[in-house]
Amino acid sequence: MSDDFRLGGDLPVNRVGFGAMRLPTNTFHGPARDPGTGRAVLRRAVELGVNHIDTAAFYASGDGTVRANALIREALHPYPADLVIATKVGPLRTPEGGLAATTDPAHLRPLVEENLETLGVDRLDLVYLRIGGVGLPPHGESVAARFEALAALREEGLIRHLGLSHVDAGHLAEARTIAPVAAVQNHFHADKRDDTALLSACDEAGVAFVPFFPLGGGLTDLTGDRITEVAERHDATVPQIALAWLLATSPVTLAIPGTGSLAHLEENTAAGSIALTGEDLADLS
Repeated sequence: MSDDFRLGGDLPVNRVGFGAMRLPTNTFHGPARDPGTGRAVLRRAVELGVNHIDTAAFYASGDGTVRANALIREALHPYPADLVIATKVGPLRTPEGGLAATTDPAHLRPLVEENLETLGVDRLDLVYLRIGGVGLPPHGESVAARFEALAALREEGLIRHLGLSHVDAGHLAEARTIAPVAAVQNHFHADKRDDTALLSACDEAGVAFVPFFPLGGGLTDLTGDRITEVAERHDATVPQIALAWLLATSPVTLAIPGTGSLAHLEENTAAGSIALTGEDLADLS
């Protein structure tokens, strides 16, 4: 596995973690996956050295019968002492089964409490405030009131560290005037690099940068001539090189590839041992 990173300055995590979004279903509104397979994937992830799992209470199958937090608790509780579980709050489930972003700080305590209950813990290691929908981050929208609400829950001892998801540099700067920010989670991968400046800001501040959809999320085909050539050079797969590139971009970058497949899990975690050369990085630039 790759080197450790101290999340929030005090939680050592392997730089290749695991994203739980695809455990309940392959697509967000898709049919439920076999929960037994999901539990097996989680147990194997821990066996492979993964100690950073990213989840959310709203990660669920379309019919709500299989939920990521429940799978994590069933598979791994009581949790290993070094396991760090990150979750996110902000989106609310609609009656139709979709998600709607909330700007009301009063909604956040119940969402935090839901994560505490469904994960079976007294304190959450890391809670991201997720803002906006699935497009561009809502530029100019203040996060202050919502982040203050989460900071108050942190002061109560319900949360250890705070993060931000789907934000811009202005949101990060605003939040850091309220409470320490341990991590930022944005849409970023080898073929989507528009948040490079935000990554640099995180690097300078020692804030973890944790891309969601690090392999394109099914929205982008990462296969191209240059990345394919680098993969062949290392006798690796294109997804492995995409993950290795993320880790090489900055020491604060953490990868959380998600999968419901044991084979893909093995492939993803092996990417942490791939060391890209200067030639590789130049080819991928």
